[in-house]
Amino acid sequence: MKLKNYFLLILLAALWGPSFLFIKIAVVEISPIMMAAMRIGFAALFLNVFLLMRKVKLPTDITFWKHVALAGFFAQALPFMLFNWGEQYIDSGLASILNGLTPLSTVLLAHFTISAERLSAKKLIGVALGFAGLVVLSLPKLSNGFDSAFLGIVAVTFGAVSYAIGLIYSRKHLSKAKPMHAPAGQLLASSVYLVPLAFIFDTRTVFSQIGGPAWLSIFLLSFFGTAVAFVLYFYLIERTAASFVSLVTYIVPIFGIALGAIFLDEVITSAMVLGMLLILTGILIVNIKLKFSKSKIAEDQVVAR
Repeated sequence: MKLKNYFLLILLAALWGPSFLFIKIAVVEISPIMMAAMRIGFAALFLNVFLLMRKVKLPTDITFWKHVALAGFFAQALPFMLFNWGEQYIDSGLASILNGLTPLSTVLLAHFTISAERLSAKKLIGVALGFAGLVVLSLPKLSNGFDSAFLGIVAVTFGAVSYAIGLIYSRKHLSKAKPMHAPAGQLLASSVYLVPLAFIFDTRTVFSQIGGPAWLSIFLLSFFGTAVAFVLYFYLIERTAASFVSLVTYIVPIFGIALGAIFLDEVITSAMVLGMLLILTGILIVNIKLKFSKSKIAEDQVVAR
Protein backbone atom coordinates (compact mmCIF):
# COMPACT_ATOMS: atom_id res chain seq x y z
CA MET A 1 0.00 0.00 0.00
CA LYS A 2 1.41 3.38 -1.01
CA LEU A 3 2.29 5.88 1.72
CA LYS A 4 0.13 8.41 -0.13
CA ASN A 5 -2.97 6.30 0.55
CA TYR A 6 -2.30 6.27 4.29
CA PHE A 7 -1.94 10.04 4.22
CA LEU A 8 -5.24 10.38 2.35
CA LEU A 9 -6.92 8.03 4.84
CA ILE A 10 -5.82 10.27 7.72
CA LEU A 11 -6.96 13.30 5.72
CA LEU A 12 -10.40 11.71 5.31
CA ALA A 13 -10.62 11.19 9.06
CA ALA A 14 -9.53 14.81 9.53
CA LEU A 15 -12.45 15.89 7.32
CA TRP A 16 -15.03 13.74 9.10
CA GLY A 17 -13.72 13.94 12.68
CA PRO A 18 -14.38 17.69 13.21
CA SER A 19 -17.99 17.30 12.02
CA PHE A 20 -19.13 16.60 15.57
CA LEU A 21 -17.44 19.77 16.84
CA PHE A 22 -19.06 21.89 14.12
CA ILE A 23 -22.48 20.38 14.87
CA LYS A 24 -22.08 21.21 18.55
CA ILE A 25 -21.25 24.83 17.72
CA ALA A 26 -23.97 25.40 15.12
CA VAL A 27 -26.86 23.66 16.89
CA VAL A 28 -26.86 26.37 19.56
CA GLU A 29 -28.26 28.87 17.03
CA ILE A 30 -29.70 26.67 14.28
CA SER A 31 -32.40 24.04 14.79
CA PRO A 32 -31.48 20.39 14.07
CA ILE A 33 -33.71 20.12 10.99
CA MET A 34 -32.59 23.46 9.55
CA MET A 35 -28.93 22.62 10.10
CA ALA A 36 -29.39 19.28 8.32
CA ALA A 37 -31.15 21.04 5.43
CA MET A 38 -28.41 23.67 5.15
CA ARG A 39 -25.62 21.11 5.32
CA ILE A 40 -27.22 18.85 2.71
CA GLY A 41 -28.31 21.73 0.47
CA PHE A 42 -24.91 23.40 0.38
CA ALA A 43 -23.10 20.06 -0.02
CA ALA A 44 -25.41 19.12 -2.92
CA LEU A 45 -24.58 22.45 -4.56
CA PHE A 46 -20.81 22.02 -4.08
CA LEU A 47 -20.73 18.42 -5.26
CA ASN A 48 -22.99 18.87 -8.28
CA VAL A 49 -21.06 21.95 -9.40
CA PHE A 50 -17.90 19.85 -9.11
CA LEU A 51 -19.45 17.18 -11.35
CA LEU A 52 -20.68 19.84 -13.78
CA MET A 53 -17.15 21.25 -14.05
CA ARG A 54 -15.94 17.74 -14.86
CA LYS A 55 -18.78 17.41 -17.40
CA VAL A 56 -20.28 14.46 -15.53
CA LYS A 57 -24.05 14.13 -15.96
CA LEU A 58 -26.31 12.35 -13.49
CA PRO A 59 -28.67 9.61 -14.74
CA THR A 60 -32.17 10.65 -15.75
CA ASP A 61 -34.11 7.42 -15.21
CA ILE A 62 -36.78 7.48 -12.49
CA THR A 63 -35.53 4.27 -10.83
CA PHE A 64 -32.17 5.83 -10.02
CA TRP A 65 -33.81 8.89 -8.46
CA LYS A 66 -36.23 6.76 -6.44
CA HIS A 67 -33.32 4.81 -4.98
CA VAL A 68 -31.13 7.85 -4.24
CA ALA A 69 -34.08 9.62 -2.59
CA LEU A 70 -34.62 6.70 -0.19
CA ALA A 71 -30.90 6.12 0.35
CA GLY A 72 -30.39 9.84 0.96
CA PHE A 73 -33.12 9.86 3.59
CA PHE A 74 -31.45 7.11 5.64
CA ALA A 75 -27.80 7.97 4.86
CA GLN A 76 -28.00 11.77 5.15
CA ALA A 77 -31.30 13.46 6.02
CA LEU A 78 -32.42 11.37 9.01
CA PRO A 79 -29.02 10.71 10.65
CA PHE A 80 -27.93 14.33 10.22
CA MET A 81 -31.08 15.47 12.05
CA LEU A 82 -30.63 12.85 14.78
CA PHE A 83 -26.97 13.70 15.36
CA ASN A 84 -27.84 17.41 15.39
CA TRP A 85 -30.64 16.86 17.91
CA GLY A 86 -28.58 14.52 20.08
CA GLU A 87 -25.61 16.89 20.29
CA GLN A 88 -27.80 19.47 21.98
CA TYR A 89 -27.53 17.22 25.05
CA ILE A 90 -24.30 15.21 24.77
CA ASP A 91 -20.66 16.08 24.10
CA SER A 92 -19.30 16.07 20.57
CA GLY A 93 -16.62 13.56 21.59
CA LEU A 94 -19.25 11.11 22.82
CA ALA A 95 -21.17 11.52 19.56
CA SER A 96 -18.03 10.68 17.58
CA ILE A 97 -17.63 7.46 19.57
CA LEU A 98 -21.26 6.44 19.06
CA ASN A 99 -20.78 7.03 15.35
CA GLY A 100 -18.61 3.91 15.45
CA LEU A 101 -21.75 1.81 15.92
CA THR A 102 -22.51 2.23 12.20
CA PRO A 103 -20.39 -0.68 10.90
CA LEU A 104 -21.61 -2.96 13.69
CA SER A 105 -25.23 -2.02 12.93
CA THR A 106 -24.53 -2.76 9.27
CA VAL A 107 -23.37 -6.28 10.06
CA LEU A 108 -26.40 -6.93 12.27
CA LEU A 109 -28.97 -5.56 9.83
CA ALA A 110 -27.33 -7.28 6.86
CA HIS A 111 -27.96 -10.62 8.58
CA PHE A 112 -31.72 -10.05 8.21
CA THR A 113 -31.73 -8.40 4.80
CA ILE A 114 -29.02 -10.06 2.70
CA SER A 115 -28.89 -13.85 2.46
CA ALA A 116 -25.13 -13.93 1.87
CA GLU A 117 -24.41 -11.85 4.99
CA ARG A 118 -25.36 -14.16 7.85
CA LEU A 119 -23.96 -13.61 11.33
CA SER A 120 -20.97 -15.78 12.18
CA ALA A 121 -19.60 -16.35 15.67
CA LYS A 122 -16.96 -13.64 15.22
CA LYS A 123 -19.49 -11.17 13.84
CA LEU A 124 -21.76 -11.85 16.81
CA ILE A 125 -18.90 -11.28 19.26
CA GLY A 126 -18.04 -8.00 17.53
CA VAL A 127 -21.65 -6.79 17.67
CA ALA A 128 -21.91 -7.84 21.33
CA LEU A 129 -18.78 -5.86 22.21
CA GLY A 130 -20.18 -2.83 20.41
CA PHE A 131 -23.43 -3.14 22.36
CA ALA A 132 -21.42 -3.46 25.59
CA GLY A 133 -19.64 -0.24 24.68
CA LEU A 134 -23.00 1.46 24.18
CA VAL A 135 -24.12 0.26 27.62
CA VAL A 136 -20.92 1.57 29.23
CA LEU A 137 -21.46 4.96 27.61
CA SER A 138 -25.13 5.07 28.61
CA LEU A 139 -24.93 3.94 32.24
CA PRO A 140 -23.50 7.21 33.65
CA LYS A 141 -26.37 9.11 32.00
CA LEU A 142 -28.96 6.63 33.30
CA SER A 143 -27.88 7.33 36.87
CA ASN A 144 -30.03 10.47 36.66
CA GLY A 145 -32.96 8.66 35.03
CA PHE A 146 -34.16 9.06 31.46
CA ASP A 147 -32.98 12.64 31.16
CA SER A 148 -32.12 14.65 28.06
CA ALA A 149 -28.51 13.39 28.02
CA PHE A 150 -29.66 9.79 27.80
CA LEU A 151 -32.15 10.71 25.08
CA GLY A 152 -29.28 12.41 23.23
CA ILE A 153 -27.37 9.10 23.28
CA VAL A 154 -30.47 7.31 21.98
CA ALA A 155 -30.88 9.82 19.14
CA VAL A 156 -27.24 9.57 18.04
CA THR A 157 -27.36 5.76 18.28
CA PHE A 158 -30.39 5.67 16.01
CA GLY A 159 -28.52 8.04 13.71
CA ALA A 160 -25.71 5.48 13.43
CA VAL A 161 -28.28 2.75 12.73
CA SER A 162 -29.84 4.95 10.05
CA TYR A 163 -26.43 5.28 8.37
CA ALA A 164 -26.29 1.47 8.31
CA ILE A 165 -29.75 1.20 6.74
CA GLY A 166 -28.75 3.69 4.05
CA LEU A 167 -25.56 1.77 3.39
CA ILE A 168 -27.35 -1.56 2.99
CA TYR A 169 -29.99 0.00 0.76
CA SER A 170 -27.30 1.61 -1.41
CA ARG A 171 -25.41 -1.67 -1.66
CA LYS A 172 -28.55 -3.48 -2.83
CA HIS A 173 -29.88 -0.85 -5.24
CA LEU A 174 -27.05 1.53 -6.19
CA SER A 175 -23.99 -0.72 -6.39
CA LYS A 176 -23.93 -0.45 -10.18
CA ALA A 177 -24.07 3.35 -10.24
CA LYS A 178 -20.94 5.24 -11.22
CA PRO A 179 -18.82 6.23 -8.16
CA MET A 180 -19.93 9.86 -7.77
CA HIS A 181 -23.48 9.47 -9.08
CA ALA A 182 -24.93 7.96 -5.92
CA PRO A 183 -23.67 10.54 -3.36
CA ALA A 184 -24.37 13.52 -5.64
CA GLY A 185 -27.84 12.17 -6.38
CA GLN A 186 -28.54 11.41 -2.71
CA LEU A 187 -27.59 14.91 -1.57
CA LEU A 188 -29.55 16.55 -4.38
CA ALA A 189 -32.68 14.46 -3.84
CA SER A 190 -32.50 14.90 -0.05
CA SER A 191 -32.23 18.67 -0.36
CA VAL A 192 -35.33 18.79 -2.59
CA TYR A 193 -37.59 17.50 0.18
CA LEU A 194 -35.64 18.44 3.32
CA VAL A 195 -35.11 22.16 2.62
CA PRO A 196 -38.86 22.94 2.23
CA LEU A 197 -39.69 20.81 5.28
CA ALA A 198 -37.08 22.67 7.33
CA PHE A 199 -38.67 26.03 6.56
CA ILE A 200 -42.14 24.64 7.35
CA PHE A 201 -41.32 22.98 10.69
CA ASP A 202 -38.41 25.05 12.01
CA THR A 203 -39.61 27.36 14.77
CA ARG A 204 -36.27 28.27 16.34
CA THR A 205 -33.79 29.49 13.76
CA VAL A 206 -33.52 33.24 13.22
CA PHE A 207 -31.13 33.79 10.31
CA SER A 208 -30.41 37.39 11.19
CA GLN A 209 -29.17 36.26 14.61
CA ILE A 210 -26.87 33.46 13.45
CA GLY A 211 -23.32 34.35 14.41
CA GLY A 212 -20.11 33.94 12.47
CA PRO A 213 -18.97 30.72 14.24
CA ALA A 214 -22.26 28.98 13.38
CA TRP A 215 -22.13 30.07 9.72
CA LEU A 216 -18.50 28.97 9.50
CA SER A 217 -19.40 25.61 11.06
CA ILE A 218 -22.16 25.04 8.50
CA PHE A 219 -19.81 25.90 5.64
CA LEU A 220 -17.09 23.58 6.94
CA LEU A 221 -19.62 20.81 7.52
CA SER A 222 -21.07 21.15 4.03
CA PHE A 223 -17.93 21.75 2.00
CA PHE A 224 -15.20 19.80 3.76
CA GLY A 225 -17.14 17.34 5.96
CA THR A 226 -19.57 16.29 3.24
CA ALA A 227 -18.77 17.33 -0.36
CA VAL A 228 -14.94 17.14 -0.28
CA ALA A 229 -15.04 14.07 1.98
CA PHE A 230 -17.26 12.27 -0.56
CA VAL A 231 -14.82 13.03 -3.37
CA LEU A 232 -11.84 11.81 -1.32
CA TYR A 233 -13.73 8.75 -0.08
CA PHE A 234 -14.58 7.55 -3.57
CA TYR A 235 -11.09 8.42 -4.80
CA LEU A 236 -9.72 6.02 -2.19
CA ILE A 237 -12.39 3.38 -2.90
CA GLU A 238 -11.40 3.38 -6.58
CA ARG A 239 -7.68 3.03 -5.87
CA THR A 240 -7.48 0.87 -2.74
CA ALA A 241 -9.38 -1.94 -1.10
CA ALA A 242 -12.62 -0.73 0.44
CA SER A 243 -11.68 -2.61 3.61
CA PHE A 244 -8.63 -0.33 3.83
CA VAL A 245 -10.87 2.75 3.70
CA SER A 246 -13.01 1.29 6.50
CA LEU A 247 -10.01 1.80 8.81
CA VAL A 248 -11.05 5.46 8.97
CA THR A 249 -13.65 4.31 11.52
CA TYR A 250 -10.85 3.90 14.05
CA ILE A 251 -9.36 7.35 13.46
CA VAL A 252 -12.48 9.54 13.46
CA PRO A 253 -13.18 9.26 17.23
CA ILE A 254 -9.63 10.39 17.98
CA PHE A 255 -10.26 13.65 16.14
CA GLY A 256 -13.75 13.97 17.62
CA ILE A 257 -12.67 13.53 21.23
CA ALA A 258 -9.51 15.64 20.94
CA LEU A 259 -11.24 18.58 19.25
CA GLY A 260 -14.11 18.52 21.74
CA ALA A 261 -11.65 18.62 24.63
CA ILE A 262 -9.51 21.38 23.08
CA PHE A 263 -12.17 23.76 21.77
CA LEU A 264 -15.22 23.00 23.95
CA ASP A 265 -13.51 21.96 27.20
CA GLU A 266 -15.30 18.62 27.10
CA VAL A 267 -14.17 16.14 29.73
CA ILE A 268 -12.78 12.78 28.61
CA THR A 269 -14.16 10.28 31.13
CA SER A 270 -13.09 6.72 31.86
CA ALA A 271 -16.51 5.54 30.63
CA MET A 272 -15.90 7.25 27.28
CA VAL A 273 -12.49 5.61 26.91
CA LEU A 274 -13.77 2.15 27.88
CA GLY A 275 -16.87 2.49 25.68
CA MET A 276 -14.76 3.58 22.71
CA LEU A 277 -12.33 0.69 23.19
CA LEU A 278 -15.19 -1.83 23.32
CA ILE A 279 -16.83 -0.42 20.18
CA LEU A 280 -13.58 -0.21 18.22
CA THR A 281 -12.58 -3.73 19.32
CA GLY A 282 -15.94 -4.96 18.07
CA ILE A 283 -15.35 -3.26 14.72
CA LEU A 284 -11.87 -4.80 14.53
CA ILE A 285 -13.18 -8.31 15.17
CA VAL A 286 -15.93 -7.90 12.57
CA ASN A 287 -13.59 -6.44 9.95
CA ILE A 288 -10.97 -9.16 10.40
CA LYS A 289 -13.56 -11.85 9.76
CA LEU A 290 -15.18 -10.01 6.87
CA LYS A 291 -11.85 -9.18 5.27
CA PHE A 292 -11.00 -12.86 4.90
CA SER A 293 -14.49 -13.70 3.66
CA LYS A 294 -14.29 -10.76 1.22
CA SER A 295 -17.76 -9.58 2.19
CA LYS A 296 -19.12 -6.80 -0.02
CA ILE A 297 -21.18 -5.20 2.73
CA ALA A 298 -18.29 -5.04 5.18
CA GLU A 299 -16.02 -3.55 2.55
CA ASP A 300 -18.33 -0.55 2.28
CA GLN A 301 -18.74 0.17 5.99
CA VAL A 302 -17.83 3.84 5.76
CA VAL A 303 -20.43 6.60 5.45
CA ALA A 304 -19.66 10.30 5.10
CA ARG A 305 -20.32 12.23 8.25
